[in-house]
Amino acid sequence: MSSIIPVASLGTPRIGLKRELKFALESYWSGKFDQATLQQTAKDLRAVNWARQKARGVDIIPSNDFSFYDQVLDTSLMVGAIPAIYGEAADLDTYCAMARGSQAGHTETCAHGHVHGNGHGVPAQEMTKWFDTNYHYMVPEFTDDQTFKLTSLKAVEEFLEAKALGYHTRPVLVGPVTYLKLGKGVANPLSLIERLIPVYIEVLKALAAAGADWVQIDEPVLVLDGDAETTAALKKTYAAFAKEVPQISILLASYFGGLGDNLEAAVNLPVAGLHVDLVRAPEQLEAVVQAAPKSLTLSLGVIDGRNIWRANLPAVLERLTAAATRGNLQIAPSCSLLHVPIDLNLETALDEDVKSWLAFSLQKMDELSVLSKALSGGNVAAELTASADAAQARAASPKVHDAAVKARVLAVTPDQTQRKHAFAIRADLQRQAFNLPAFPTTTIGSFPQTSEVRKARSNHAKGAIDDARYDTFLKAETERAIRWQEDIGLDVLVHGEFERNDMVQYFGEQLSGFAFTKHAWVQSYGSRCVRPPVLFGDVSRPQPMTVAWWQYAQSLTTKPVKGMLTGPVTILNWSFVRDDVPRSQACRQIALAIRDEVTDLEAAGAKMIQIDEAALREGLPLRRADWQAYLDWAVEAFRLCSTGVSNDTQIHTHMCYSEFNDIMDAVANMDADVISIETSRSKMELLDVFRSKKYPNEIGPGVYDIHSPRVPDVSEMTELMSLARQRLSDAQLWVNPDCGLKTRKWDEVRPALVNMVAAAKALREPA
Repeated sequence: MSSIIPVASLGTPRIGLKRELKFALESYWSGKFDQATLQQTAKDLRAVNWARQKARGVDIIPSNDFSFYDQVLDTSLMVGAIPAIYGEAADLDTYCAMARGSQAGHTETCAHGHVHGNGHGVPAQEMTKWFDTNYHYMVPEFTDDQTFKLTSLKAVEEFLEAKALGYHTRPVLVGPVTYLKLGKGVANPLSLIERLIPVYIEVLKALAAAGADWVQIDEPVLVLDGDAETTAALKKTYAAFAKEVPQISILLASYFGGLGDNLEAAVNLPVAGLHVDLVRAPEQLEAVVQAAPKSLTLSLGVIDGRNIWRANLPAVLERLTAAATRGNLQIAPSCSLLHVPIDLNLETALDEDVKSWLAFSLQKMDELSVLSKALSGGNVAAELTASADAAQARAASPKVHDAAVKARVLAVTPDQTQRKHAFAIRADLQRQAFNLPAFPTTTIGSFPQTSEVRKARSNHAKGAIDDARYDTFLKAETERAIRWQEDIGLDVLVHGEFERNDMVQYFGEQLSGFAFTKHAWVQSYGSRCVRPPVLFGDVSRPQPMTVAWWQYAQSLTTKPVKGMLTGPVTILNWSFVRDDVPRSQACRQIALAIRDEVTDLEAAGAKMIQIDEAALREGLPLRRADWQAYLDWAVEAFRLCSTGVSNDTQIHTHMCYSEFNDIMDAVANMDADVISIETSRSKMELLDVFRSKKYPNEIGPGVYDIHSPRVPDVSEMTELMSLARQRLSDAQLWVNPDCGLKTRKWDEVRPALVNMVAAAKALREPA
């Protein structure tokens, strides 16, 4: 029998099978839980995670992969990168304030007490997407005189916690080079590397003293385009670690892509092991094996850590067989399993065919165990046969393939992706049609999903209330929202989306080719969890999805009500996407389905239609050479769904936390009449590129951070808009929140939107 190849885990979901972490956090923030109760919940979740991995045959189990909010924020606390506004205490309440902000005197915030005389509390740190995933992190903030010091030993404490339970773990740290490159506030964050290295050395020494022999250090910057400065920082960092803490073996983890031009640097760093992603970049296996010194342990990421499709194990095994002769190997998921749900066995209502094609976190561990046994000469013939049969059944299934959909995609013509006239002509017609005031006010779409709304939805799903009663309830909620918007003086209204569970799931449930789970939650950020739809087959729209609710809302008011849709790229990027066709093909199918809905809305009388592309930027490939191909088909998909309307129909879109410098030409090419963006945390910095590119269309820069419980006052909003007016013309500007208000509470939303309307009115006053 061959030598055993160990199975390693790079990280696991933190939230718990029943989202225990979410509910504990929210109970802590609301004052229902004390800190001891929250910490005990976290400790219990960690113990379950370690036990689960051990039971599934994982040989190398991680620790410090748990987080209350996100691992980058954990790192900021670890190294003392706490901006002065939050005070100096590196405690949980400071951590919460950095993540969520705080409202002075507010009952649902951390009582951190570090307001420093600011009667309006403190804002949260900026939040953005973790590489090209739908997971978020809090952006570190640095200053030119930044100092670092060890202020949290969480990594050591959790290693010892696992050790006390009988698990010898491999602690996980965000790498210092990646950490700095994700930060903001200084022109060149990597210039701080020599100040940061000593803190990491302290942590490594403390881990060694606690008994750790291996530490996993995540440096996903290795899959970005290489540059001399980053390479130099990596060499300096890991040389220092090797010199100062030689007793610790470091596994350097790359993921989300191939090493590419960073391969030579990566295999020659003074580390003991290297993890590579062979799902996103299977082609790099041979090059990595050839380039890596024989003494370097290779961790091969062969099971997809970001998607939920069952692996074709015989095919994976065939690719691995040659590499297995090298020795000194581990097999692992491609990345942390944070990005997938926990256990497929919970899905008792899922279509059995679709279910047979899937693998969640625990099932992926099982797949790795089978591969390890097969590579080690074990008898797993039955498991391999079952895997191959599932792959073959999926490929041939009529549930996956629709000839009519494929034919429609092939028949798309260039004129279907063009508006009838240029924006300048459309804008004049729209201004005449709507006669809106300067700085028109609106919201992004959703209003708070109260406990009453959630309870009614749950009761309807269980059959406890019938369709008629549920419809009556939703109409009452919609009418209240319309009347309240009229009362406070919003210019363009929304219906509130009380009938929608999620901005993607709602549409996916009404489109062919999608399946939905009951318990497959994944973490987006903090306590925010989502259940991404499963896009398994060809997509079409059997019938209208939103028209009736728009018609009802518009019948209640003479003010314009926006039709609210989710765009094709966002539906794609926020779903677990099929991997048997190119993403571009799946996106065009969704775009045609949304085009049908846009056409029906306009025919029903809707003259403002918002098509949210919140996730367009996050789908951007990590390598610049691949950007244009993605942007070409992503923009084409948006235009395909949005351009079949008349000139006086105003198309809106919304985009979340996008680095517009990267994609400004693509944003312009989308040719939406109005784009709303999240800018409150960045203090309108995102508008700089709109100014430099002379963006002609209209823009709603967010003035209310909806990811925080803070209620900004009128002066704060007018100050933000004054920054916007320095960058863009008044005629271009709308006033709106950063994003939808679904996750907030009415007692936060009401005063915030009243203040927003007052701010807009103040802007209209003569100087």
